[in-house]
Amino acid sequence: MASDIEIARAASMKPIQDIGARLDVPEEALLPYGRTKAKISADFIRSLEGRPDGKLILVTAINPTPAGEGKTTTTVGLGDGLNRIGKKAMICLREPSLGPCFGMKGGAAGGGRAQIVPMEDINLHFTGDFHAITSAHNLLAALIENHIYWGNELDIDLRRVTWRRVMDMNDRALRSIVCSLGGVSNGFPREGGFDITVASEIMAILCLASDLDDLQKRLGNIVVAYRRDRTAITARDLEADGAMTVLLKEAMQPNLVQTLENNPAFVHGGPFANIAHGCNSVVATKTALKLADYVVTEAGFGADLGAEKFFDIKCRKAGLHPDAAVIVATVRALKMNGGISKEDLGAENVEAVRQGCANLGRHIENVKQFGVPAVVAINHFTADTDAEVEAVKAYCAELGVEAVLATHWADGSAGTEALANKVVELAESGLAQFDPIYEDAVPLFEKIETVARRIYRAEEVIADKSVRDQLHRWEEDGFGDLPVCMAKTQYSFSTDPTLRGAPTGHSVPVREVRLSAGAGFIVAICGEIMTMPGLPRVPSANHIRLNGDGQIEGLF
Repeated sequence: MASDIEIARAASMKPIQDIGARLDVPEEALLPYGRTKAKISADFIRSLEGRPDGKLILVTAINPTPAGEGKTTTTVGLGDGLNRIGKKAMICLREPSLGPCFGMKGGAAGGGRAQIVPMEDINLHFTGDFHAITSAHNLLAALIENHIYWGNELDIDLRRVTWRRVMDMNDRALRSIVCSLGGVSNGFPREGGFDITVASEIMAILCLASDLDDLQKRLGNIVVAYRRDRTAITARDLEADGAMTVLLKEAMQPNLVQTLENNPAFVHGGPFANIAHGCNSVVATKTALKLADYVVTEAGFGADLGAEKFFDIKCRKAGLHPDAAVIVATVRALKMNGGISKEDLGAENVEAVRQGCANLGRHIENVKQFGVPAVVAINHFTADTDAEVEAVKAYCAELGVEAVLATHWADGSAGTEALANKVVELAESGLAQFDPIYEDAVPLFEKIETVARRIYRAEEVIADKSVRDQLHRWEEDGFGDLPVCMAKTQYSFSTDPTLRGAPTGHSVPVREVRLSAGAGFIVAICGEIMTMPGLPRVPSANHIRLNGDGQIEGLF
């Protein structure tokens, strides 16, 4: 079979006006970026208020492994499958970051016959949203330094400037830096650093804001530093929120593209699923619900991170009510969770599949805790045997959940008809009784414990007195009603990335907590989490190039 990029390059794309027409979006409401992508105007989005919402379907997965799970591919395939069986459906995805694209993962627009296009554009600069977020973030950083240089009227404690800089690239050398060197004219030297753009609080804010007014309010609430008396200084104090909003004006508008089968897709926003909530924008999701009968969206990494944050942060804050969930698993990944090395995945091993199903079972149980009915999608690989697939189906049946084989990577929408029909059955059943797993009024540390115990099955949460005291201070300052955003490894239910399967009785150490006052959540840093990744020994960038015809190669 051809590579992903070869398949994408051969796609017969329709003009973006035709895709908009499928959703009854008039041409004047589209802001085109070339022939095959466009933004939806804010005025048109406002005009949709009052329309009924479609059904919201979440696609999540087991914990990621080097074997691959294919959550985005399944999201695209399911959207195509729903359209194939006669439903008016669209998908909502995050925008890929340049960091992983040139680092380990390559492209992130689906795969095989289940992709969004134009694949090269989406994976690279797209419509410039990430550049706008980077600029807004670094404008705020520059204004902080400028304020200090010109007399520091706000009495910023240089030791307590919390706002770092960002760039949309993996560069470990910038994690910790010293800035303002070079003499009096360059300011006051101090330590600083860079995060990757997807870890910026502004990325999370853009993806949770309801409109431009809400965006500016949230930007103004960002805490950037503290005085010596520990009182907070915000972006509003620096009068930065207006200019930042101007830079983000167009970035707030959802991006419309299409799948290989010419079905509509919004690709908008891309917060880190570790340090933030890992979902596409609220604006895109809510707009899609007004335009389509079924909206398929995904949440980053496994359900312990992505789905939990989708439910407890995005749905809670945006008033969304998911109707069904799809939990993606592969036989290969289940075998790895069952103790098999990547090199031995090609051989049939039904017992390892059964052992690895414990990880899948934990995610099924967790999704059920939120009152959302679920189906398991077995993302098919050609080396999977019938006996291995049947072992997964039998395990899920014991838990009262159906597992459906999906062959969308090879067959496109024809490979997801059965899955689409099952999703419709669940969404129309009325079984969904969505409810977050903790109430707003619960104390912050208790919220952290609730997630750790109910989702991770931890025995305890370990935190120094300084962490607990900080949480108490935020409660006294009026932030106690915020949800918590757990930042931990995506590879395990625990904070140990090597501990696969379904561990129980482990401890969750919270080494630091951060206030994202603009985004509206408290980040609990558990274990070692990098907000500026590094490149691997052989990065994907080494294989990305233009061929003799001027076409991009190497984006998988």
